[in-house]
Amino acid sequence: MVNVLSIQSHVAYGHAGNSSAVFPLQRLGIEVWPVHTVQFSNHTGYGAWQGRVFDGQAVDEVVAGIADRGVLGGCDAVLSGYLGSADIGHAVVGSVARVKAANPVAVYCCDPVVGDVGRGVFVRPGVPEFIRDVAVPVADLVTPNHYELDLLSGRTTRTLAEVQDAVAAVQALGPRVVLTTSLVAEDTPDDAVDLLASEGGRHFRVRTPRLDLSVNGAGDAIAALFLAHWLSTGSAGTALGRAASSVYGLLRQTAEAGSREILLVAAQDEFVAPRRTFEVTEV
Repeated sequence: MVNVLSIQSHVAYGHAGNSSAVFPLQRLGIEVWPVHTVQFSNHTGYGAWQGRVFDGQAVDEVVAGIADRGVLGGCDAVLSGYLGSADIGHAVVGSVARVKAANPVAVYCCDPVVGDVGRGVFVRPGVPEFIRDVAVPVADLVTPNHYELDLLSGRTTRTLAEVQDAVAAVQALGPRVVLTTSLVAEDTPDDAVDLLASEGGRHFRVRTPRLDLSVNGAGDAIAALFLAHWLSTGSAGTALGRAASSVYGLLRQTAEAGSREILLVAAQDEFVAPRRTFEVTEV
């Protein structure tokens, strides 16, 4: 049994953060230990929500309680996403250190949520710097979108070669595996979107049709699925193909239904047997 400690936000209604990442992992047979950094009524994409943000101490306390059970040695990976503050970030990095002390082969997958094209940076001041200078250097896998890749690497990328150079710059910070999502390079067709998984100097691309929808939580789901498949196969290319196919199926069903929320439960079979698979090309 694979065990993943997932430290992320949580919403009661809809799917974002842990409420987007946990179920796909469980559907793939992975045991998840979710630790919530916020407890909100719904994701912030609605513009209004209720609930509260937890501090770093709250995260530390929950992880300490898990450690008291004597199970951290069986933790295979830590997964993190949106960080509400640098304080929460320090708690995440401390938890990673705690897990790796108990299990030196455990890995840390950091989804460096900072911003996106059109929206710019949407996290609190200090968080982008913390992610770049503290979290990413201790991560084994990172899953930025195209905008975040540019931010982390300090570059503006338009061509595939420029993207590959930016990936190498991020890998030089520490992570050995980089999954770049929502990638639009000069050779990406207008009706498509690319994903690029990079490891060991090799780059693998999957191109999927562009869907007409705007939802929250899809990035959290693909980071979780990519981590799950990388843990089971040890191959960035294979993990990319499986995760991309599953998330495309999830988003296609969501678009067809006209849903504001990703149909995580209704489309759950896509996580284990996607109806459409996409070719993985080494580039």
